[in-house]
Amino acid sequence: MAKHKVGYLIGSLAKGSINRKLAKALVKLAPPELEMKEIHFKDLPLYSYDYDANFPSAALEFKKAIASVQAVLFVTPEYNRSIPGGLKNAIDWASRPYGKNSFSRKPCAVIGTSPGAIATAVAQQSLRSVLSFCNAPQMNSPEAYIQFTPGLVTDDGEVTVESTETFLRNYMQEFHMFIARVLQVLPPDA
Repeated sequence: MAKHKVGYLIGSLAKGSINRKLAKALVKLAPPELEMKEIHFKDLPLYSYDYDANFPSAALEFKKAIASVQAVLFVTPEYNRSIPGGLKNAIDWASRPYGKNSFSRKPCAVIGTSPGAIATAVAQQSLRSVLSFCNAPQMNSPEAYIQFTPGLVTDDGEVTVESTETFLRNYMQEFHMFIARVLQVLPPDA
């Protein structure tokens, strides 16, 4: 199967984020055909259409990073039953100015972890709604709502529960196959 460059966005800006740990695990468990690269967005100012005529350099670099990958993986926590403001701001930057939406036709997947019993289910639905508007094809199955327990994933991304490791490895394999299917039907614009 073909190799694909995948950018991943971690919704939490916290250095010790459990979603950062999950992202490290996903990178380790990804099939070798997926070249994983974190796309940072912490330096983006708050989006305003006043910038549309002259994007700041941080926003230009962010859009360039998204353009350099073939697919995007969102690893997000849930803040107040939605996605973190920083992540929403990043998506707003990437989808503007009008007619230059970086997510259009770009395969995406959504995953997240939280200590709560329903994990990030509500945040993921909120994010899926935004990505639908951005014309981003989304992997709908398998869904992945990971309840984080102490020690589930180590700081360096090792998953300590075998069944969770197997599930996450399968999730990344499914994402690889989803990317291949989407790009076959919707090749990137030339």
